[in-house]
Amino acid sequence: MESRSGIPRTRSEQLEFSTARRSTDTENGAPYPTGARKSSLGRKIHIRKARSEQLKEELDALGIGTFAEESSMAALSRASSASMGFSFSLAGFTLPPEGMADLHGFPDENNNGDDLETGNSKKTATITEPTLPIFLKFWEVKYKVGVKGGGKGASEKEILKGITGSADPGEVLALMGPSGSGKTSLLNVLSGRVRQRNICGGSVTYNDLPFSKPLKSRVGFVTQDDVLFPHLTVRETLTYSALLRLPRTLTKQEKEERALHVISELGLERCLDTIIGGSFVRGVSGGERKRVCIGNEILINPSLLFLDEPTSGLDSTTALRIIQVLHGIAEAGKTVITTIHQPSSRLFQKFDKLILLGRGNLLYFGKAKDATGYFSTVGCSPLIPMNPAEFLIDLANGNVTDITVPSELEDKVNTGSPRTETRNGKLSPCDVHDYLVEAFETRVADNEKKKLLKPSPIDDELKSKVLSKHREWGTSWAEQFSILFCRGLKERRHEYLSWMRVTQVFSTAIILGLLWWHSDVHTPKNLEDQAGLLFFIAVFWGFFPVFTAIFTFPQERAMLAKERSVDMYRLSAYFIARTSSDLPLDLILPVIFLGIVYFMAGLKLDVSAFFLTMVTVFLSIVAAEGLGLAIGATVMDIKKATTLASVTIMTFMLAGGFFVKKVPVFVSWVRYISFNYHTYKLLLRVQYGGIASSVNGVTIDNGAMEAGAMIAMVFLYRLLAYFSLRKMKLGNVS
Repeated sequence: MESRSGIPRTRSEQLEFSTARRSTDTENGAPYPTGARKSSLGRKIHIRKARSEQLKEELDALGIGTFAEESSMAALSRASSASMGFSFSLAGFTLPPEGMADLHGFPDENNNGDDLETGNSKKTATITEPTLPIFLKFWEVKYKVGVKGGGKGASEKEILKGITGSADPGEVLALMGPSGSGKTSLLNVLSGRVRQRNICGGSVTYNDLPFSKPLKSRVGFVTQDDVLFPHLTVRETLTYSALLRLPRTLTKQEKEERALHVISELGLERCLDTIIGGSFVRGVSGGERKRVCIGNEILINPSLLFLDEPTSGLDSTTALRIIQVLHGIAEAGKTVITTIHQPSSRLFQKFDKLILLGRGNLLYFGKAKDATGYFSTVGCSPLIPMNPAEFLIDLANGNVTDITVPSELEDKVNTGSPRTETRNGKLSPCDVHDYLVEAFETRVADNEKKKLLKPSPIDDELKSKVLSKHREWGTSWAEQFSILFCRGLKERRHEYLSWMRVTQVFSTAIILGLLWWHSDVHTPKNLEDQAGLLFFIAVFWGFFPVFTAIFTFPQERAMLAKERSVDMYRLSAYFIARTSSDLPLDLILPVIFLGIVYFMAGLKLDVSAFFLTMVTVFLSIVAAEGLGLAIGATVMDIKKATTLASVTIMTFMLAGGFFVKKVPVFVSWVRYISFNYHTYKLLLRVQYGGIASSVNGVTIDNGAMEAGAMIAMVFLYRLLAYFSLRKMKLGNVS
């Protein structure tokens, strides 16, 4: 930042310049871009100057140079800009919108992250790349969705009916309204997460340009549901996200430092190595989990941050901390848009702008602090002390209990409007809603629309940066695979090595060992009896992996859709890493199982026979998992997938040649795609290759065809699963 004379300004001069600009804009009636209050601004300026002058004198006495002065001034600036001891300063300072045209982004700088819970302050890593300011404008947005069950001529339901508004860098825009008013739909439209064919009117621009794919890298979206891996710690969750999403220009160490920086800024040091947890796993608290979700998005230093109900299910104090986090993010030059259902009075005062929706219509758009004053001008005021948010939600619902109504609405009661509840002398919610929509259209809408016609106060160079970035992955394919492989291994080791699964396998092995205790093959009858054990092993290690694998993609669908929507990794890298990370875990339990059964049952005591049996069982597991993955990826519904898998496995088992010696010709082909059949034949070859030519009507040959068929199934089933995933609506696929 340079002065007009061309001399670079120090940090203290920048601060004074920014403060002076704000003061001038305030006197001229301009809005506060960062939501600062007039009543406290003068006091903050006075305190900052007094403390900075005192500190400067002390530093000069100690002989410390300009660098120390600038660092201390930046620290004081941050400390005084946040309430409750919280600091989130990814940018050094913020200018009003009029001054943004002179900037080339919002520079980020070092800061000390304050722990929200303990108040501890720690030195954190530097975020050096600038934040590209984005001015969001939307004009008469209309949105429709198809109604299911409408038959051939199914109708469409209009969700949004012409919504107009804007959000600037440094502001927090709240979308408020009752359930079903269209808050989430509007948020999805503004973030570019809906199909363009469903947007039937209006326009949405970003720095006066339409939405484009390169813009996705500058947009963060926090869903209402916390989509996180439950068994990963806070550190692991944000570190893996940083390694995958941050640009290649940063080293691995710098990416890890960025993750720690965000953890510090969000006050998550206390739970750094605590697992996230979930419905059945105890982990971090709800507020901490929500902050982790926010941290996942601000890692990439987004220009636009969208949040869907970030305070849902949280107590008022925790919800206030979340909103303070959002204010800190906005002060760093970012544009924050969030939906909120019914905030407390303290939360409501934190919002800069407000959009009030009712039945898909716009009831109010403007400064949040002016909302109650506006409704007073149209004749609606609370009769009792009331939370402003509660008052606004009542109006949006058409409930005017304890609220004054204008004479126009009272006349409808007296004249008996067809939609008025004349029996109780109360207004119909439809009448109230129509009146508020008409009042906003006639009093405010035209002025707001005129403001949107003005070009964004930003130069053409910054506008072009919205479209300048081509689609570029944060890491190479090999690095994506490596990161996802390690993440998958850490996440699923708890599931694979759970005490329930280990107990299941261990107890089954003991029971089988006792039932076939030291069985021999000296007579044909005993040989056939021992062959029954081999068939059970083939069925068990075919049935067990299938019903484990079918849950994989249906359970991870939300996570996959979320990560793919922001181009976090290639689908091919995810799929291969996801399927290959199971292989080391798949080998542990079979080794325990066969180590018990093999010697208790008295199978062929030969080293090569033991390892060939192990390889055969392992091939069966991998092939069965491939079938489970294919069924799960194709159906994407756990109940349907379980039913389909049960029928398929039952058919494979019956066609395996153990229960039915002479399978009818019209179904005999099933055995050739059955891994149970090929596993059973391979086990017979390993155990009785030199003893018998056939067992239970199954011919024993050299096993080459069976081994080839098993290897082919390992790859073919997985290819089917991969192409099924490509057809799913999971974002851009590559």
